Amino acid sequence: MKLLLLGKGGQVGWELQRSLAPLGEVVALDFDSQDLHADFSRPEKLADTVQAVRPDVIVNAAAHTAVDKAESEVELARTLNATAPGVLAEAAERIGALLVHYSTDYVFDGSGSKPWREDDPTGPLSVYGRTKLEGEQLVARHCARHLIFRTSWVYAARGGNFAKTMLRLAKEKDRLTVIDDQIGAPTGAELLADVTAHAIRGTLREPGKAGLYHLVAGGETSWFDYARFVLEEARAAGVALKVSAAEVEPVPTSAFPTPAARPRNSRLDTSRLQASFGLRLPHWQDGVARMLRETL
Repeated sequence: MKLLLLGKGGQVGWELQRSLAPLGEVVALDFDSQDLHADFSRPEKLADTVQAVRPDVIVNAAAHTAVDKAESEVELARTLNATAPGVLAEAAERIGALLVHYSTDYVFDGSGSKPWREDDPTGPLSVYGRTKLEGEQLVARHCARHLIFRTSWVYAARGGNFAKTMLRLAKEKDRLTVIDDQIGAPTGAELLADVTAHAIRGTLREPGKAGLYHLVAGGETSWFDYARFVLEEARAAGVALKVSAAEVEPVPTSAFPTPAARPRNSRLDTSRLQASFGLRLPHWQDGVARMLRETL
């Protein structure tokens, strides 16, 4: 089996290079790849790459993920998050490939407190959310064999993340305030990658499993409690901090105004995914603790 991975340099793309390897030959590309075109800002050439590789599976881990920047880069965000995935979907359909695509909780308006289900009404609050929703719709419309995974609060040991930022600030500052009215589940890139590989195998065996799924770690938390967990783990590991977990101060979203509105409720119901593929998604604390052990 041959797999085409796009966006190999991102947090999820990096882990996918590992998780997809046992499935077959992986052709992994990024926007600056030389031999084959994978620059999503020029989507018209992506079909040529698909035709040249002729993979059995295409995994798209590329996207415009700078949420605030997207507010002033509307057309670029739409090109990367919607137009390019649409081109991939058409190309995948032509060769009969399975297309895997990632989306986000930002397609919802963040209201209420119940975990969002796949068939709940969408209502994005930002350019990022709107363009990711458009990308979902184009993938579903143009490629019958698809897996779309909505996720949220993604982190990885590699590169920057919320936990590393909290640790840096707790070492440098005498006071630390963190938003406490946004709720979600921190989800590791390695979990996304491993579940993706499992779902690809399951869908190739049973094509009826194709479709839209929510994929996040188990449990839920606020950014405030997430930060406190990180600092507690760091202190237990002997890291010297100027601000302890108990001294972190909760503040509302309004204390940190941003160009793009953030959903307050980022909970995602993963029961469809777990039932379809026979999975149990680990608690978010398990993944964050493991990541911290790797980076502290």
